[in-house]
Amino acid sequence: MFWRNLTKLIAAAAFFAFCFVMLGRVIGYASPWLGLLGMFYFMGLAKVAEPLFVLRMPRALHAVDSEVSARPWYRRLGVRGFGDLLRNTPLRYLNGSVYRSAGRRSLDAVRRQAESAEATHFWAAVLFTPYIAYVAWRGFWMETLVFLAVQIAFNVYPILHLRAVRARLAGLGFGAAG
Repeated sequence: MFWRNLTKLIAAAAFFAFCFVMLGRVIGYASPWLGLLGMFYFMGLAKVAEPLFVLRMPRALHAVDSEVSARPWYRRLGVRGFGDLLRNTPLRYLNGSVYRSAGRRSLDAVRRQAESAEATHFWAAVLFTPYIAYVAWRGFWMETLVFLAVQIAFNVYPILHLRAVRARLAGLGFGAAG
């Protein structure tokens, strides 16, 4: 099983590298869009690598308050609505492992997958943020705005939503609350 998972990871990394080089040749390696592609490749590789190793949140940010989703700013930001969007559209298939799937998965397994997904989005955001600043420094203002929107939609909101999921699970006795 280890070797099969390692082979999948190596194959995915090789495929992503090939695609990166090919796109770099077409649009130019100085294009800011390659950084966005790199963020998505990082997230894809992290998902493929899950059977081998799982990304973790920094210890200081790992714990969640079981009442986090009840906070007014969570409602004002529409985090619950974002979760509904993920659950009730084909977007749910982007990471189906964070759903219980009609009771076939244990809540503890869902919690572990939610932690892993949250950490993946967190580290993708950490790595992508300096790149957004670099793109702004280069004067690509439209790309900077697009990348900020992508950062919010693909990293910040998923982190907030997954923290709320983990908080609900912690309230049920699965996982550590803060």
